[in-house]
Amino acid sequence: MSLTPADPTPKPVRQLSLFGTEAADPSVADLAGLLAGPGEVVRMGRTARLSITVDAAWRVHVLIAELRLRGLTAAWETTGEQRFAVRTSYLRTLAPLATAWLDEGQRKRPPGSFHLNGRRLRLWLAAAGAADPAGFLLGLAEGDREWWPTVRAALAAVGLPAAVLEPGVGGPALRITGRRRLTRLAELVGERPSTVPPELWPSAPL
Repeated sequence: MSLTPADPTPKPVRQLSLFGTEAADPSVADLAGLLAGPGEVVRMGRTARLSITVDAAWRVHVLIAELRLRGLTAAWETTGEQRFAVRTSYLRTLAPLATAWLDEGQRKRPPGSFHLNGRRLRLWLAAAGAADPAGFLLGLAEGDREWWPTVRAALAAVGLPAAVLEPGVGGPALRITGRRRLTRLAELVGERPSTVPPELWPSAPL
């Protein structure tokens, strides 16, 4: 039996990011990435439900898979032309997230401990990310305008300074531009899910 000689060419070593998707196991806390964008959470008794409306079927596939990865049951339905609502069931495991993200008036707002990492960014990108001629956009909820600076600061803290894109000119969204920052984004969010069109997911240059 003959063996194929080992390839002597050294392989590049991939350095794991402290904030990347491989830095920790998936958890319910990662859903903060959806709430940083247009996601919503509501309470009912000792349970809570998270929901988000998206604009493409591939987003539904990715989000349902990501939610199930965290032990959350979810369903989806069409809400109009090329719009889909993804919702979890009312679950006790989501109650702490709702407590952290809802004020006394049940309005969404980031908690004081809010931060971003690779897994949170991956969910945000899957739900509301979009390729842009200048880079990548991360969609925001127009009703959350008061908190856009908080979310923007959290992006900058992980090496992704971004510009605010207003409604009417492609927003509301945060726009990430520049080769170095886009490479950083690709490193943080990890590999493209198989159902996502290649041009719609950031990739690090070879």
